[in-house]
Amino acid sequence: MSRSQNRRTFIRNSSLGLASIAIMPGLQGKSPASDRLRVAHIGLGGMGNAHMRWFANLPEVEVVALCDVDQTHLGNTLKKLKEIQLDGKVDTYEDFRSILERQDIDAITCATPDHWHAQIASLAFDAGKDVYGEKPLSYDVREGQMMLKHLQKNQRIFQLGTQIHAGDNYHRVVEIIQSGVLGKIHTVRLWKTGAPPDLGQPKVQRPPATLNWDMWLGPAPKTDYFPERCHFNYRYFMDYSGGVFADFWCHIADVVFWALKPQGLTSIQARGEAPAGIVDTPEWLEVDYAFKDLNIYWTTTPPDVPGAKDRNIGAYFEGENGTLITDYSKRSITINGETMEDIEKVPQSVPRSPGHQQNFVDAVKSRKEPESNLAYARAMTLPMHLGLISYQLGGRKLEWNEKRERFVGDKEANRLLARKPRKEWRLIR
Repeated sequence: MSRSQNRRTFIRNSSLGLASIAIMPGLQGKSPASDRLRVAHIGLGGMGNAHMRWFANLPEVEVVALCDVDQTHLGNTLKKLKEIQLDGKVDTYEDFRSILERQDIDAITCATPDHWHAQIASLAFDAGKDVYGEKPLSYDVREGQMMLKHLQKNQRIFQLGTQIHAGDNYHRVVEIIQSGVLGKIHTVRLWKTGAPPDLGQPKVQRPPATLNWDMWLGPAPKTDYFPERCHFNYRYFMDYSGGVFADFWCHIADVVFWALKPQGLTSIQARGEAPAGIVDTPEWLEVDYAFKDLNIYWTTTPPDVPGAKDRNIGAYFEGENGTLITDYSKRSITINGETMEDIEKVPQSVPRSPGHQQNFVDAVKSRKEPESNLAYARAMTLPMHLGLISYQLGGRKLEWNEKRERFVGDKEANRLLARKPRKEWRLIR
């Protein structure tokens, strides 16, 4: 049996019992090379470099390959990796498909622009790789369905990069909400401040020789290059993402879907304004969601509720007996006019995370679902896509059939559930 087969057998059939402890980088020695998870990183911008640092510092991981369509990004990340991972050979690639062809790679992380997330993940599943994928999950609704289909077919592991999910605060909020001390939750208000930058009307340029612009665009419509469209700013163009809303929805909606598991979405209605300059994601956005027995409201400004105005992101739960407001790290509960940070009588009931990346590694080895698994992440992400569709259609109210995952009686809206990739970059069905 080959070394690769031995390692894969170990990874699939063993667990090192780390589910209840956090591994602190640098505090424990490396595992034997034959036992390490061999990881490749695809997409090496800001979050891609964060992925590289996180995984390179885990004792059970060996980073063996890096990939980016920008040779400058690729070279810079390779230098940083060599400062952390002093031993081992690291290969570099422009085309991610070269990584997927390698039988000795166990898992990938993907931190490309949003419009590439689903195809890369689905192809990775087909190639027998597990995936740690950056948020948002996918570019559109159809892509999320495709990802789940390929994951289930190939029995793979997926973790969405919602790192805040691993923090103690969200765990505690979930315990408090699910304990029932606030009574039935009937309303949740979510917000994230911020707007797209005014990039003006930049001039078209020739792509730099270090950038494969056609592959950067990939499944997105072919268009001319200017630097302001590429890399970090891509998130402010609807061809690739959905602005501040798509960027932050999953981080704060996560605690709501975890605590309440909203069911029975029936309608979506958005209000927003187009920005100035070349960008086209909303300057501001409000979205009303009607679920069975629950209303969720998204706004770009803090709602007029106690404790919200000083938080640039937050969730405000309104229950029959009280309220709870939270952001990433802090919470405040109010019951019968008394405000507190915690409720001691509510026991700890949600197992704490060993760390978001460690949880992924543990899941790969045990073949058990990680915290932000694909089925959960897709259900949590889907309302974001629907809100953007309502915005694109001028803010009209859309009726939703949750079972069929289709809009009711609206062909124009249903066409926006999926985008047909460019023919030469339609790599998967």
